[in-house]
Amino acid sequence: MSTPDRSVVVVGAGVAGLNAAVALAQSGAQVTVLERRPYVGGRAYSYPHPALEEVVDSQHVVVGCCTNLIDFCNTAGLSEKIRWYDRQTYLEPATDPRAVRTSSIEITSLPAPMQYAGSFLRAPMLSAADKLAIARGLLGFARGSSGGDDESVAQWYRRTGQTQRAIRHLWEPLIIATLNDSAENCSMKYAGKVFYELFLKNETGGRLGIPTVPLSEFYAAGADLVCAHGGRVELRSSVDQLTQQADGRWALQCGEQNWIADDVILALPFEQTQRLVSAMSLRDAGGEDARRELLAKMEHFTHSPFISILLWYDRQITDLDHAWLLDSTIQWFFHKSRIRNYPLDRGSYVELVIAGSRTELPMTREQILTPALAELERFFPDVARATLLKSGILKEARATFSVTPGLDAFRPSQRTAHPGLYLAGDWTATDWPATMEGAARSGRLAAGELLGDRTRFLTPDLPPTGLMRLLNRNG
Repeated sequence: MSTPDRSVVVVGAGVAGLNAAVALAQSGAQVTVLERRPYVGGRAYSYPHPALEEVVDSQHVVVGCCTNLIDFCNTAGLSEKIRWYDRQTYLEPATDPRAVRTSSIEITSLPAPMQYAGSFLRAPMLSAADKLAIARGLLGFARGSSGGDDESVAQWYRRTGQTQRAIRHLWEPLIIATLNDSAENCSMKYAGKVFYELFLKNETGGRLGIPTVPLSEFYAAGADLVCAHGGRVELRSSVDQLTQQADGRWALQCGEQNWIADDVILALPFEQTQRLVSAMSLRDAGGEDARRELLAKMEHFTHSPFISILLWYDRQITDLDHAWLLDSTIQWFFHKSRIRNYPLDRGSYVELVIAGSRTELPMTREQILTPALAELERFFPDVARATLLKSGILKEARATFSVTPGLDAFRPSQRTAHPGLYLAGDWTATDWPATMEGAARSGRLAAGELLGDRTRFLTPDLPPTGLMRLLNRNG
């Protein structure tokens, strides 16, 4: 079947689905994207909050090593809507009698892997013993080894002699921010990949990019690109039933409307995929074994939650755009009004992030908000002189899947044993953890599998640079 004659339905307009749809639409396939929500973005979404009278979202970021996500953004014309930072600010809270202490880790002109060395050595948040332990740990990844999937990050801490302060002030914030779970629950394979790509491999992999517009507005450019190449994006279209027809094509029931396609890509989180696969109607009994095998793999996946605390103050509380908050239940601070370049007289709109928030998830609004406000004042004393105008809390109980040790054996390929049925989503086999880059890769891999060339649409990883080229060559 030639590409122009191929009809494809992509279920889900998140990052995975949009990457698959754009790749296929640009290749000439007849693409329809079905999204159950009234907006695109998947878990990277924004929406108008009726009580707050604001468009709200949970902050997602891009880093320089996310080659496929960045390529998608560039293709969709989004490069001007990402603000890039070469400096990371770490704050230790004020304690009697010490004021707030600031450490900065920034990229310099030194060749990889020395690009962070100067600021790292000067950072007061770490002692000499902490820095030695961190350097010893990173040395194990100098040739690109990403660690083993059967080892947890907590086990790696012990094996490499990481100090408690190094764990609290560098490793744990990084793990919780990138893998959205605790060290005990995270595979060292993926933590090692994060360490290598961000700190060692080249000078640009660790750059931080933050979208300057709400997320659904940001990713809507991908939907526009699908439509510009002749595709369709149907919002408020929830797929209730998936049926394999006698002719091998697929029927998708969305309320009272049916869609027929040669191929289907389920670009959904694992629990939604599990529901559709469990209920789908197959044309022959031979497919039952394949279904059972796929569902058995999905049983090994678990969720990790994410909480965003959104605050609006009547005045500026800091001139920082973002910061890591150390020794606190809050891991990350985003000054969204500054990132989005709002006028200063609009005050401060900020987001506080509690990642991997299993403890906080069942708490009430006040149980989360009251200590968070007290914590924020320990980092930004000007909060005491500002008036909190309004606040909101966004709980994402199913924010990501957990990259638990040993999970790799159960991450399914994008190609299934059912002809014409493909999977996408960061939880599928991408060699990346639960990130927007993993989602982008999964969509592109699914599109490649559909057209018979798995890696056809993948953007290459950034190459090693500086001294890392020699280590990589010798490794």
